[in-house]
Order: sequence, then C-alpha cells, then structure tokens
Amino acid sequence: MCDRSAHWENVYATKGEAEVSWFQDSPAISLGMIRAARPDQRAAIIDIGGGASRLVDALLQGGYRDLAVLDLSANALDAAKRRIGQAASTIDWIVADATTWGPARIYDVWHDRAAFHFLTDPRDRAAYVERLRSAVAPGGHVIIATFAPDGPEKCSGLPVQRHDSASLAAELGPEFELVETQSETHHTPWNSTQAFQFSRFRRSS
Repeated sequence: MCDRSAHWENVYATKGEAEVSWFQDSPAISLGMIRAARPDQRAAIIDIGGGASRLVDALLQGGYRDLAVLDLSANALDAAKRRIGQAASTIDWIVADATTWGPARIYDVWHDRAAFHFLTDPRDRAAYVERLRSAVAPGGHVIIATFAPDGPEKCSGLPVQRHDSASLAAELGPEFELVETQSETHHTPWNSTQAFQFSRFRRSS
C-alpha cells in the first residue's frame, strides 16, 4: 500500500486535475449506469478510486446525497473538496487502499472507473473483491470501468490488467450478474485515445 499511496500522492501533488490522462469533464457513462441502477436519490453510492473525478459533482447535481469517495491519495480528494466547495462537507471522503480498507457500512452502488485495472497481482484483486462483497448490499450494483482488451498496457507509468465483462464476471463470482456493458473511446487531454469498457453487475438478493 505504501508504494501505491506514494505514487498517487506524487501524481496529484505535481499535476493539475486536467493534466492526467483519465480526466473527464463529463462522466456520462458512469452517471448513466448509476441512474439506471439506482434512480432513487436516497441510494448510498461509493466511488472507488474517485480521486479528483467530477462524478461526485454530477451526482450532487443530480440530487444524490448519500455519497462517499475513496482514494489512495489525500491530495486528490483535497482537490475535489476545493472544487466542490461547501457541499463537500456532506460527502464521506475516505483515504484508503481498496485492497486493505475495512468498509464501515453497506452501499447500494459501488462504482470504480480506472482503479481495478491497476491491480495486476491476483492477490490484490481477490482482496479488492473481498471488500466489495462486504460492502455491497444484496440487490446492489457494481460498476467497474477498466481499459478494454485493446486498451493501453500501462497508465501513469504503471502496468495494468485489461478486462472485458467476462473477465470481470470471473473475478466477482457467480453472485454478481452482468446487467450491461458499454465500450468507450476515451479522449485524453492531449487528444490521444484509450479503449475502455464499463460493466454493470447486480448482486443477487
């Protein structure tokens, strides 16, 4: 965890929000999948590896109020807090590694865009899924976006494990049913492209 944390603290200490390849001004697919999963604005939603992402802003604007954002980097979360302003006090900001974190509550929606694919060690993926299973309610939804099989092999100088919906389903196990999957060609701030896949799963009741 220390090595991962130090890496991401350095990234967010030295780069602005829009100076990282994964920056999105509008997280449209994520927001659409969350709305499809839980249109009830009372839903408890956690964004894993959310960093300085603008998803939490969009969820607030959409009327959702029970929100949490988890990231390895305190610098990333601080950037998001500054951008959001006063409403940031209503959000649960969690500085933690998703592979070692101890969830303190249950969530209706678990969202992760571009965190899971950094877990190249099967033991880390298993630890992540263990936390996910302890934190997602029966009937809850899991949305995971990663580089697609034809996406980049590295990001931010680190190797990644690319996925499709089938490989994610194998990682999560049979209690999570695939509901939908979408492809995205992400355009980085410097106009290169990256192939992503988004998969939404529903946990059996």
